[in-house]
Amino acid sequence: MKRGIAVLVSVSALCGIAYFTASKWAIKHETITFYDTSRDNRPVPVDIAVRRDKEMQANAGMITLPVAVINHGNTVKNTEYGFLANIFAARGYMVVSPQHDLPTDPPMVTKPGELYVGRLPQILRGVANIHLAMQEMKKVQPNADYDKVTMVGHSMGGDISMYFAKQYPDEVKKVVTLDNLRVPFVTAGKFKILSFRSTDPQFKTDAGVIPTDEECEKAGIQVVKTEFQHNDMRDTGPDVAKNSIQGMLDKFLSATDSEIAPVDTQSSPPKILEPGPVALMAPAKS
Repeated sequence: MKRGIAVLVSVSALCGIAYFTASKWAIKHETITFYDTSRDNRPVPVDIAVRRDKEMQANAGMITLPVAVINHGNTVKNTEYGFLANIFAARGYMVVSPQHDLPTDPPMVTKPGELYVGRLPQILRGVANIHLAMQEMKKVQPNADYDKVTMVGHSMGGDISMYFAKQYPDEVKKVVTLDNLRVPFVTAGKFKILSFRSTDPQFKTDAGVIPTDEECEKAGIQVVKTEFQHNDMRDTGPDVAKNSIQGMLDKFLSATDSEIAPVDTQSSPPKILEPGPVALMAPAKS
């Protein structure tokens, strides 16, 4: 525990660096709404974040953009994870953040004893939104890798991410979750997983969700226990929480991006971005 706290303190010293990097590369955010004809023309607003220079290169057919899908928590807007989107976009990703729930949707109700405490319908809705977004984004930006995406999610969005990875492992490159509580981790070892865990008495992780230390080591799963609250892990959270998560996430991406960094489609070797700010990562006891 002391080691984990020390890591967080050291990472917090990076305060502001990640945002400086994002502004330096002029990241563009825009929202496009797609409509799912198979679900009564359901609107699915999608926030897109991309570095302007990388977008220009992709438009010119020079590179293929790696794709990260960020999934929001219950009742949270898809635009409330800019601190995560900027880290991915600064490294050359195109970030796609679908809005999973709408004001007209019925409220989510916990049902003890049912699978994922009765939240499977919302999870399946999220999966459908992701597939729709990927299908439609191919028309908007064809020069991106939609076949192998990085799934990212907070809370309910983390559960959607983990469920998607379980059901469609061949479509996933890696997974990053922030306090997913219901859907157990995928332990097949087909992709790397990074998960940040809160210390919040109001948000308890269900039994069996987090693997044992031995399972984590075998499957390439890194679990980082923080001292933050569950709701600190979005844009409205304190800077110390966001900066710490950004630093650890950048470290994780530095170690795992060699295969999915922007790919040069011409004869020259792939262009790999220089790593940004890094931080030591300490696995935590589950």
